[in-house]
Amino acid sequence: MNKVILGVAFVLSLTACQQSQKIAYVDNSKLLDEYQEKKDLEAMLKGKINKYQLKRDSISQAFQVKAQAFEAQAKSLAPAVAQQKYSELAQESQLLQQQLMVEEQAIQEESRTKMDTLLKKVKSFIKNYGKQHDYDFILGANDGGSVHYGKADKDITADIVKALNEKK
Repeated sequence: MNKVILGVAFVLSLTACQQSQKIAYVDNSKLLDEYQEKKDLEAMLKGKINKYQLKRDSISQAFQVKAQAFEAQAKSLAPAVAQQKYSELAQESQLLQQQLMVEEQAIQEESRTKMDTLLKKVKSFIKNYGKQHDYDFILGANDGGSVHYGKADKDITADIVKALNEKK
């Protein structure tokens, strides 16, 4: 009889401990979609990408004009001279492509770095938010399924977005 009472008391104490935990979740996709700093970062990067694309297109068009002019001129040149000029043109084309590739990779690296920094900032903010608001756990919901279900009143995404956007 004593064992039964002790067992029931133990189960009740575990249940009481579990009920006192404050748990919430954040919809990661929604959080990032509504976070103003991420929107600003995307706009800045899009501006750089557009500028790069305009430069790339301009360089490509100028090179095409030069190549077409060479083709027209090549028929009147001696074969050795035409071959030399063709080699110079091919080398110039390769150099331009390498320069453009370096610029494109720099933009991609900047994008990756800034996004990683932003994600670390958000993660740190959520951690501090949880401490300040006395949460035991704040889970991240995403398409991967880390939270398959959560009651709507446990979703603090809007609160986190508001606090993040006000933090500026």
